[in-house]
Amino acid sequence: MLRIGLDVAGGDFAPDATLGSLLLLEKEVAGIATIVLFGDEGIISDFLSKHPQLNGFTEIVHAPQVIGMGEKPVKAFLGKPDSSIVVGFDHLKKGKIDAFASAGNSGVMMVGAVHVINTIPGVIRPASVILIPKINGGFSLLLDVGTNPDAKHDVLYQYGFLGSVFATAVLGIEDPKVGLLSIGAEEKKGNLLVQSTFPLMKETTSYNFVGNVEGRDLFNDKADVVVCDGFTGNIVIKQIQAMYRIMEKRGLLDDYFCRFNYELQGGSPLIGINGNVVIGHGISSPLAIKNMVLLAKNIAESKLYLRISDAMRNFPV
Repeated sequence: MLRIGLDVAGGDFAPDATLGSLLLLEKEVAGIATIVLFGDEGIISDFLSKHPQLNGFTEIVHAPQVIGMGEKPVKAFLGKPDSSIVVGFDHLKKGKIDAFASAGNSGVMMVGAVHVINTIPGVIRPASVILIPKINGGFSLLLDVGTNPDAKHDVLYQYGFLGSVFATAVLGIEDPKVGLLSIGAEEKKGNLLVQSTFPLMKETTSYNFVGNVEGRDLFNDKADVVVCDGFTGNIVIKQIQAMYRIMEKRGLLDDYFCRFNYELQGGSPLIGINGNVVIGHGISSPLAIKNMVLLAKNIAESKLYLRISDAMRNFPV
């Protein structure tokens, strides 16, 4: 049975949102997975005593220290060894849980992922990914969305490979189409980063590169995986989230646009590291936390990081 770690203290609305998500998870994971709760044992036990039906699929690991959303990542990680994030990563490293999910301080999560779990051999930089609903059904995968704002061409080239493995392992897409986000479809379009990355992707036999794609192509079938630097990707996803909220407030949502609700995805997987890690939004609600945990479960089931590790052995340096 899978064991999914959840940072109870992580997020702007923790612990209410994180503990509240357990009520939504009951029907989804009971008998399938154990949710290992990292946080203050007293607070968690008090909540579970009011909802005894949750005891069957939960387990508590006492981690009383809390890392604030605004704390400096390295200082917080080193200075709070009994925090929910630090203890959670320790359990992940030791194999006591199969995945770890948190809506807490994203910088601290990155420190834990890179310096405790470590990157997969051959991976230059890990990437955070997000799924974008396609008009005709399914999803496109966008990476990076914030982990590496100043990525270089060799990193973007490799992201095409990492994204391709993710699309096959998690989304079930055989031979996914990989595109490079630019300001035009032509080969010579784009900034210096895009122009220097394009030749590497064009010549590769490691994945199915289909050329440059534009912002409007994120929602159609031109590519299954779209690669960009973390600075651009983060702007893109926040623009999409803003448009969703505007349409929601104006009553303009239909079945397709409802799929853009960040709460339905829950978070962003961090790929390229030796473990399964999902980072959620700080503003996550119980629904978002629930889906963050389910995403972590799905990634663990797909054995994503092991498949990337195996694939990297054949990726040209």
